[in-house]
Amino acid sequence: MKDRFIENGIEYVRCGDYYLPDFEVPQCEYEIGQFGRLRKHYLKINKPCRYSTLLMTGKLFEHLHEVDKQAQEILEKFIRTAEKTAPDKATHQMEWIGHMNNAKASAIEVINHELIYV
Repeated sequence: MKDRFIENGIEYVRCGDYYLPDFEVPQCEYEIGQFGRLRKHYLKINKPCRYSTLLMTGKLFEHLHEVDKQAQEILEKFIRTAEKTAPDKATHQMEWIGHMNNAKASAIEVINHELIYV
């Protein structure tokens, strides 16, 4: 029996009595943030076929980086919009903090529903 062979463009390696595909996962060139990690966890648990496909084609980290980048843009947009209508930070500190926390929570909710858990 052969130790290695190629079929349909996939190289197989013999491990004991079985032949397993010899996949090499590319090194991660991207820095994945909070939202990218959330997306990875969601894909791994709820969409295992999509996760495996992205992983085997080497596009997983690119996908996670893109989701993370889009999420950061949405978060920054919400924060910039909230700063325009925020109460005066010098005189009403607690109201300002509440306003900004509300904006951040709203942004995270939108990100979760539109980017992460889809």
